[in-house]
Amino acid sequence: MGSITHAARGRRSGRAGSRAGVGLVVALGAALSFGMSGAWARGLIDAGWTPGAAVTARIWLGALVLLVPAAYALRGQWGLLRRNAGMIVAYGLLAVTATQLCYFQAVAVMDVGIALLIEYTAPAAVVLWLWLRRGERPTRRSILGAVVAFAGLVLMLDVLTGARVDAGGILWALAAMIGAATYFVLSAREDTGLPPIVLAAAGLLLGAVGLTLAGLVGVLPMAWSFEDVAYRFGPIPRMLVPWFVPVLAIGVLACALAYVLGVASTRMLGSRLASFVALAEVVAALLFGWLLLGQLPAPVQLLGGALVLAGVVIVKLGEPAAVTELVEPLPDPPR
Repeated sequence: MGSITHAARGRRSGRAGSRAGVGLVVALGAALSFGMSGAWARGLIDAGWTPGAAVTARIWLGALVLLVPAAYALRGQWGLLRRNAGMIVAYGLLAVTATQLCYFQAVAVMDVGIALLIEYTAPAAVVLWLWLRRGERPTRRSILGAVVAFAGLVLMLDVLTGARVDAGGILWALAAMIGAATYFVLSAREDTGLPPIVLAAAGLLLGAVGLTLAGLVGVLPMAWSFEDVAYRFGPIPRMLVPWFVPVLAIGVLACALAYVLGVASTRMLGSRLASFVALAEVVAALLFGWLLLGQLPAPVQLLGGALVLAGVVIVKLGEPAAVTELVEPLPDPPR
């Protein structure tokens, strides 16, 4: 009897290890896909697109690409959409729309990598929210991580040398951080019955409709250009590409593919481990910012970025085991 039990445990452990291995590869793919969005979008913005127009095009294209596969994955269970309407609305407006729009607003006035590093202070915000909302005091390790991340943020923004800091860009990046935290929280929920591609498609479609309505009534400035867009492409100092190349890149690769991989990997790994692996998005953003835009942070900013990443890791390691899989949505961020 004991040998049978041990064999069953071994099979379960093997399946769990295999699932984690696949989840890790999928999560790295999501980080790489997400990381390229800022550099492609900055090229469009420099060519005359507003951040609102760029993010609306990205979300519409991503939603349309996923629409048919999502309907197939749903297999006629439309009741799942009704039962999870509240979560889908929160996911579409906060985790998708607000995060992308605020991030694109940030990269319009500051370096892509710096904006994303600010966004990835999200784990510290989650710990603070748990403390204020549930009374769950952070551990000493979490507090230490938050202090380290804050010190890195100061260096990364280069405020000690008297450099010009775009306050608006910082605020937009911080708002994107709130949306990123919401993304990890909602993506990790497995009690909804929604396939990952359905959640991604529904959230994108809702966000696309909302942004379009905001643009039509004049709340969100919309402007675009059909002129060629300039990028570096590594050693090539300046190369023009048709406008639809970056649009397809941010819509198909950095949106549709990225969200499906992101939701799927978070369900395989859990929000804690998935948010660790997602830090690779920062490296990807720095890489694409250098390859496509020639943006390379100063040494002191790179040191600050390293401290931010170290602080986030310390915060995550300091989380109590009971709260590593958070399922309660965060509140609406102040805008």
